[in-house]
This record gives sequence, C-alpha cells and structure tokens, in this order.
Amino acid sequence: MEISLFLLIFAAEIFRLCYLDNCLQINMDRNEIEEKVNAFLLDELEIDEEKLKPEARLKEDLGIDSLDFVDIVVIVEKLFGFKIKPDEMKSVKTLTQFYDYVASKVA
Repeated sequence: MEISLFLLIFAAEIFRLCYLDNCLQINMDRNEIEEKVNAFLLDELEIDEEKLKPEARLKEDLGIDSLDFVDIVVIVEKLFGFKIKPDEMKSVKTLTQFYDYVASKVA
C-alpha cells in the first residue's frame, strides 16, 4: 500500500512539473518563446523592460553576468525542457540570438 501511495504522489509531481508548470512544451511558436524569455528576464533577473530589445547584447546592454547565466540555465531547463550547453552559447551575444537558440532546441 505504501508503494502505491508513493507512486501516486510521484506521478502527480511529474504531472505538475511537466504540464501545469509548462516545462517540456513542444512546438512552441516564436512569440511564445520570446514572451517566456522576456518574462523570466523581467521577473527573475529584474532587467528593465525597456532594455529588452532584440538587438540588446546580453552582457553589455542587459548586464547578464556569470551568476545570472547559472540562473538562466535552471530557468530554461524548467520552462523549455532542455539543458543549455555552454559551448553552444559561445556565439550567442544578443537577445535575438538567444531567442534563436531556444527556438532551435524546442522546434
């Protein structure tokens, strides 16, 4: 009986994580990606909304540092269901390039 209860709780938690919290969404369109990225940049990293322009440079214009990047890795995994690979991010310099990177992973 205890195992069944454990499995039920475990299954409920997986459902919550994957569906109710919107991780692992598949076939997200570009607007949804941009909205989710902008929302976590505003809410979690407290970046000013007026700075969120497609051409904004992540480090220079948005002030994203290495500690912020650690947060971004965790948030992206939760929201989009994939792990960021640091070597793939080396060429990502602007917000548009970041949108493109996320879109390439969830397409």
